[in-house]
Amino acid sequence: MCLRLPKLGGNSLARSSGDEKEKTEEIDKMIRRDKKLAAKQVKILLLGAGESGKSTILKQMRIIHTDGFPVTERKEVRQVIFSNLIVAFKIIAEEMRDLGIEYANPESEKFEATIMLADDLGINDSFPLGCLPAMKGLWNDASVQETIKRGNDYYNNIDRLFARDYLPNDQDCLRSRLRTTGITETLFELGPVTYHMFDVGGQRSERKKWVHCFEDVHCLLFVAALSGYDQCLVEDRTANQMQEALMLFESILSLPWFRRASIILFLNKIDLFKEKLVEKPVRDFFPDYSGADSDVTAASTYFANKFRSLNRTEGREIYVHYTNATDTTLLDVTMRSVQDTIIQNNLNHLLL
Repeated sequence: MCLRLPKLGGNSLARSSGDEKEKTEEIDKMIRRDKKLAAKQVKILLLGAGESGKSTILKQMRIIHTDGFPVTERKEVRQVIFSNLIVAFKIIAEEMRDLGIEYANPESEKFEATIMLADDLGINDSFPLGCLPAMKGLWNDASVQETIKRGNDYYNNIDRLFARDYLPNDQDCLRSRLRTTGITETLFELGPVTYHMFDVGGQRSERKKWVHCFEDVHCLLFVAALSGYDQCLVEDRTANQMQEALMLFESILSLPWFRRASIILFLNKIDLFKEKLVEKPVRDFFPDYSGADSDVTAASTYFANKFRSLNRTEGREIYVHYTNATDTTLLDVTMRSVQDTIIQNNLNHLLL
């Protein structure tokens, strides 16, 4: 008995071959499209020591270039702000005890106790009204003012915070303080280019996590607080903030990942720096400073040159900008200048 096999027609083979060819072309088209998209992606790594203002800059990018902060996130910020107030009063009280300063108002001891016993805020909670007279009373104590020497926007507008329908505005979100842990990415577009900005924790314990962000970085944006020239680190009271920033910057510049990256330096908190200079001369903390005590230009240039002197790579330029991270307009103008620098230094990669 013979089995008759079905015939494989030429049309079937041709159709199969044509399908494979279409699939291959489609895959090639997708690869070309992905390459084109990747060619217009810029990766910015935001680095700096703790308390430099890095996270505030990232928040500004969201306000300027994205939809900002949704209601849910603003409610979370409200919790953070209340926590910031409580922690600040605890720090002030500890500082006063260390300095041997007593409250000027006898009622302030009771105010302090009320504040210290306050519970954490829930996600939908308003500020507890029982804390309002305690916080206002303590803030107005002459000894507290003597201890801190300068105002604070939260305390100066504290009635607004305790309104039942209070929801943080953009400036409140910018000024809220929550330690950055891990890595935060913000995506935004400027013209034809898509920027991926990564913020990583600045404290010493967080720095080991940075290595995962180093590959294929087009721009290193390093942030140092000018106002930190007379301050210690949160995690090490024996270390000076500015000295720490200089050592960190030097170690980062020596890494091979950044040999071709644009290096942008933000000397941040210029507003606080100006306020401090007269009462706390730079030379008291950096003896080699030779400028006038109240000369903001000379003092800021002095620190800019200290950072520039750490660059050991021939032909690599450090682009310096003086910033106030809470000033949205100033930072918008500064970031557009940064964008021009990044594009000029990466024309071949961006294919613009």
